[in-house]
Amino acid sequence: MKTTAKQHRSFRRLVVVAGAIAAYATLVRPRILRWGAFEEEVAADYPGRDIVPGGRRISTMATTLDAPPEQVWPWLVQMGLGRGGWYSWDHLDNWGHVSAEEIHPEWQQLEVGSRLSTSTDGSTAFVVAAIEPKRFLALRASLDLRAGREFDPDDVPRPRYFTDSTWCFQLTPFPGGKTRLVVSGYATYGPRWLARIFEPVVFEPAHWIMQRRQFRNLRRLTAHAPARPSVAEATKTVL
Repeated sequence: MKTTAKQHRSFRRLVVVAGAIAAYATLVRPRILRWGAFEEEVAADYPGRDIVPGGRRISTMATTLDAPPEQVWPWLVQMGLGRGGWYSWDHLDNWGHVSAEEIHPEWQQLEVGSRLSTSTDGSTAFVVAAIEPKRFLALRASLDLRAGREFDPDDVPRPRYFTDSTWCFQLTPFPGGKTRLVVSGYATYGPRWLARIFEPVVFEPAHWIMQRRQFRNLRRLTAHAPARPSVAEATKTVL
């Protein structure tokens, strides 16, 4: 049976798509999952494993900042919509508001349970799940995908379609008065097949794009930010 020109074109498209998927899976995705991280940073245990029940380790991304942890920490503490922003692509994650270019003392109070809004009405947010000043910050987001709103992660059962994940920042002193910033976390999804689609197709590429931008801006913001008494006072964090 002869094949038509239309069938030939469809087959060629299928081959191209299959090739693109294979190239992404073998060449691109492995780099995204460990962008900027040392081998030992990827292999090492990462804090916050017990925050999300059943959560799996997500990508590990890292960068070196030209400032010690005590000068980097205030920038992380003041994150959030209506606060310092996220230092990434503001038109995508901060509703067009420009992220802060300086330390704001009024945004330095943070504790477990604090909400860092991601929506203008405050209906969705990252919730501080763990905090160790100048060393570790874990932000948790628990979303009911069908309802488009947060759910209480302590509720049982969970919604049928959900994501429950952490976005964590680990700061380690690095030689030369610098900071090694390692960003990772843990996530779980419902139903389970959702992870097979959502993680590689949506979450991982989006996180890579936004996190790289945040790293770039944090390097810029912290590179020429010498410690000052006013900033030191502002970094006091409520535990």
